[in-house]
Amino acid sequence: MTKLRTMTATLALCAVAATANAEQTLRFGTDNNPDVFDNPQHACAGVFSNIMESATNGEINVEIFGNNQLGNASEHVQQVRDGIIHATLSSTGAMASYYPRIDVLNMPFAFANNAATYHVFDGAFGQALAADIEETLGDVVVLGFPDTGGFFAITNSKQEIASLDDMEGVRIRTMTLPSHQVIIQALGAEAYPLAWGEVYSGLQTGVIDGQMNPIPIISFSNFNEVQQYMTLTNHLFSPYTFLVNRAMYEGLTPAQQATMRLAAEECVAASRGLARIIEASDRGLAGLMQTMTVTALNDETRQEFVDAAQPAFEQHIANNLDAKATELLNLMKSELGAANSQLYMQD
Repeated sequence: MTKLRTMTATLALCAVAATANAEQTLRFGTDNNPDVFDNPQHACAGVFSNIMESATNGEINVEIFGNNQLGNASEHVQQVRDGIIHATLSSTGAMASYYPRIDVLNMPFAFANNAATYHVFDGAFGQALAADIEETLGDVVVLGFPDTGGFFAITNSKQEIASLDDMEGVRIRTMTLPSHQVIIQALGAEAYPLAWGEVYSGLQTGVIDGQMNPIPIISFSNFNEVQQYMTLTNHLFSPYTFLVNRAMYEGLTPAQQATMRLAAEECVAASRGLARIIEASDRGLAGLMQTMTVTALNDETRQEFVDAAQPAFEQHIANNLDAKATELLNLMKSELGAANSQLYMQD
């Protein structure tokens, strides 16, 4: 902890110094392995870094601190707000303590396919969400909603989950997000909030029976070593929120701000591309099927899951969040109608 405080203090001094120089170093804190081929988060961060440095002719350099070198995901958000670092890709769990309305993103079984998520988060809902985050926090700018790895699957070491009844009594790790706990409990399982760093050992020792995450995260976390069953529920899509420090952003020239917006757009595209590639590769579903029993929900069973989870989620939002959260949820639902019915390159 002393080392972290010392590093944080040093970075804070550097942040002050950087504002006085024409050439700037933008510090980017992330959770995962800093390899653009390893995970969607660093596909995003690496592409962003490359464009910022090349398109500004070195006026802005990006230094990426991966693997939680500067603190955990929640601490990254505060560090961006304080200007200690300049950028991060925040999970919904890390955002929740700063911006509780992020929970509206966790509407279960909302999206028909990955393309629908692009439509919703790149469109009117994404713009409204970004604007509300910026207004609520005041000291950040939202540059987009990169892909964390796609739809969530549920893994466990207890039994195959092929029906709603199979969920009964299975202890599933969730983020500390209240909605995740509501959804898992509505499906008949036992929700068990647990810090990310404790998940593998919790699965290994049987403290928890299972967990839920996108396939790329299940793969690079090696959960198949301690989990026997995986069900392709596709029940959640939970993107990152790309946050940058507002004072840093407003200190850029208009041309540099435009470059940053472009770099962020390409970052989002890269996260989505790598997530789909990993899903289809030996590092994704094909590889996991070699060591796990993989089950997909049929349409009838999926509808049973929907009928159990969605009303509980909407009641949670109505009971625990404010009118603005309900407004955002209603906008999301209206956008979903078009997104889920839209076919690629068809009017």
